[in-house]
Amino acid sequence: MKRFLLTAALVLSSTSCAFAQGVIDPANKFAWQENAGWTNWADANLGTQSVLIDSTYLSGFIWCENLGWVNTGDGTPTNGISYANVNGTDFGVNVDGLGNLTGFAWGENVGWINFSGGALATPAQPARIDFGTSRLRGYAWCENLGWLNLDDATHFVGVIIGTCGSPDFDGDGDQGTDLDIEAFFACIGGDCCGTCGSPDFDGDGDQGTDLDIEAFFRVLGGGAC
Repeated sequence: MKRFLLTAALVLSSTSCAFAQGVIDPANKFAWQENAGWTNWADANLGTQSVLIDSTYLSGFIWCENLGWVNTGDGTPTNGISYANVNGTDFGVNVDGLGNLTGFAWGENVGWINFSGGALATPAQPARIDFGTSRLRGYAWCENLGWLNLDDATHFVGVIIGTCGSPDFDGDGDQGTDLDIEAFFACIGGDCCGTCGSPDFDGDGDQGTDLDIEAFFRVLGGGAC
């Protein structure tokens, strides 16, 4: 059992990226599109389908009163890591370890929105997550509309990124041991020890999810949250 858990830790830490899941800041949720007006990144379907920021991709919908829905991805890339963006079934916006946004979103009334487009502008204005200020920056390009501005100083899309727990999950002073792994899985199963960390390991508000497990093994392997 211990050998299996340690193997799982190594596999997951090698395939996951550098930060926990993030959500859109409800206090800062709008971006401006020069020909269509405001886009709302947080309130799709009463917030149940708002944009989410996984460690390697986005998912969810942006709403624009003048355009309709914009799909940033369905959250299930074929390879489990990032959208291939080679057809209409495996598409979406990807995120790299530095926060750069690439790939495509689909607008039902406007077509493809290229999140790699800003990096190709002169001067370059890549769409990206600015972790230092907890917001999106740069520009995305839509052939049928023009620029989507993520760079405004006043009206912008803020992000809230989860904060991970300690690799010494059982609190015994030793980090990343089999005992930490066993304590973690016991905790997400409802049996937390008195010195154990939280089953919401990635700090996103949801306990014992796949994202918590991925974040735990990522941190255990020496990576960032």
